[in-house]
Amino acid sequence: MQNTPLILTFDVGTQSTRALLVYPDGSFEDVVQIKYDEPYFSKKPDWAEQTPDFYFENLCKAGKAISEKNPDAMKSVIAVTVTTIRDTTLCLDKDCKPLRDIILWLDKREADFKGFSPFSTFAFKLVGMYDTGEMQYKATVSNWIMDNEPEIWKKTDKYVMLSAYLNFKLTGNLIDSVANIIGHVPFESKTNKWMKEGKLTRCVYDIPLKKLCELCNPGDTVGKISKEAALLSGIPEGLPLIATGSDKGCETLGLSVIHKGKAALSFGTTATVQITTDKYIEPQKYMPAYPAIISGKFNPEIQIFSGYWLLSWYIREFGHEERYIAEYQNSSPEDILNGHLKNVPPGCNGLFLQPYWTPGITIPNAKGSIIGFSYIHTKYHLYRAIIEGVGFALYEAAKTLEKRTKTPITELYVGGGGSQSDEICQITADMFGLPTKRIQTHEACGLGSSVVGFVAMGIFKDYDEALKSMVKVKDTFYPDEKTHQIYLQLFNSVYTKIYPRLSPIFNKIKYINKKLIKERQQ
Repeated sequence: MQNTPLILTFDVGTQSTRALLVYPDGSFEDVVQIKYDEPYFSKKPDWAEQTPDFYFENLCKAGKAISEKNPDAMKSVIAVTVTTIRDTTLCLDKDCKPLRDIILWLDKREADFKGFSPFSTFAFKLVGMYDTGEMQYKATVSNWIMDNEPEIWKKTDKYVMLSAYLNFKLTGNLIDSVANIIGHVPFESKTNKWMKEGKLTRCVYDIPLKKLCELCNPGDTVGKISKEAALLSGIPEGLPLIATGSDKGCETLGLSVIHKGKAALSFGTTATVQITTDKYIEPQKYMPAYPAIISGKFNPEIQIFSGYWLLSWYIREFGHEERYIAEYQNSSPEDILNGHLKNVPPGCNGLFLQPYWTPGITIPNAKGSIIGFSYIHTKYHLYRAIIEGVGFALYEAAKTLEKRTKTPITELYVGGGGSQSDEICQITADMFGLPTKRIQTHEACGLGSSVVGFVAMGIFKDYDEALKSMVKVKDTFYPDEKTHQIYLQLFNSVYTKIYPRLSPIFNKIKYINKKLIKERQQ
């Protein structure tokens, strides 16, 4: 498509970085993927870090590779966009140089919780959010740095998300989109502004305002690609860098989920259900809705933190045979395991899994659980139980969103690695009882980011026009009503009863573990 404008998009993920040359019809001139040899390293158990310029260096590798392969197409690029993983942070000095390694969203280190002020303690307990507040405080990386690396925190001029740092490396401007500010920082999603100092919930992550960067809206121009960045990345100097948003937000946009009645299911490391609303509506009590990529809209979201990571865990622990066969057949272990799903009935002959390997924000004491084992169960039952367990959790989350927004969900759009499986998509359709749609590409995140670029550059008058041109439904999976009724019965009679029954036991586990840890420290 000679002389047709292109957007060059970078999708900087947990496992790889992709560079995409995207046309206004949603097709790709080319996609280059740079897989990481080591997605992160752990200096201590549960830590997840990377070297400061790791992601920028891989962005440059992807940029050079795609520009060298497509010299003529690069002449038609009108703008650049970048979308990144969320809640991945850096400490920068006054010259915007990193002071320590990047800490990823996967990191599970905990800050030492010394308690809140008497007033904050009373307020959190009054609304039943004290345990959640404690969990969030411990998970806030800046709190850990303040306690354990005070000299670094003292030198920190700006504490930023990865997205802001990449913007700086590409343009020299340290600025971030409000749709990227998703993590453990004092940000008010309702107003798209940094939280004023002294507000009640700021005690959870009390980062001084002077240490936080300037904000802009999606669609704004961050700056122009600098000469230095152009030499390193192969991106033409002077191209505008358009602000977009986080990976999940861009994925929701790329799946065309911008109006009521639609929901985006992301089958990724963290599984999510996300919708788009015109008004600010908390997805769960006291939990924020995120700013959507489209200014003035919001993305209420509920996360299943372990999500489809559980399939990776399963394959690592139980899929040795499938890994061997996959290597021999030039296939993947998932493809082989998915082929066995049809041999296990809905409900897995009474085997149920709740995917709380990582507890949720509103259920901070939760643990993962598997119940109902009997002699008839095989490893394939367990594999399907994981998929159904994540599905049940997403179904429960979707019902919560319907209740809070007072709007029924009538269509599902799926993205993420798990959506490439026809079997998983069909299980999802049967469980939800809704048509489940898969678009023309699994690169929904990068596609959504490029949509912003085309709208910002005036190729489309608005997002509706852009999505009509760029997003096409490739497959629709229709639910089997009989199977849906089975899932409804299992959900209402069994799944929703598991956590309330086990919750007291989880609380006892937490109490005993705390006691044992305290005894070991003495």
